[in-house]
Amino acid sequence: MAWAYLLLAGIFEIVWAYSMKLSEGFTKLTPSVITIFFMILSFGLLAAAMKTLPLGTAYTIWVGIGAIGAFLIGIFVLHEPMGVWRLIAAGAIIFGVVTMKLATPS
Repeated sequence: MAWAYLLLAGIFEIVWAYSMKLSEGFTKLTPSVITIFFMILSFGLLAAAMKTLPLGTAYTIWVGIGAIGAFLIGIFVLHEPMGVWRLIAAGAIIFGVVTMKLATPS
């Protein structure tokens, strides 16, 4: 169940990162409330996952999911530049997250 909590926590991290962008520095009420709500959910699920998963694994994977998700939202929703070096960096993050998962005992 810890892995499911961690995956959901990472997805919620993407939601709060995107809504934080939309809040324009917490100057818009609705995106600000959404940001705080999903931050709380994300942190709560991360904490639940950390009950059984190693700290380094859980935190690294949580950050990786959020980073790649935010990167993709930036490109496909906000039309931010893709760039070869950004794609290489994203690939390195994905490689690191997958390797961390594979290296963690069940």
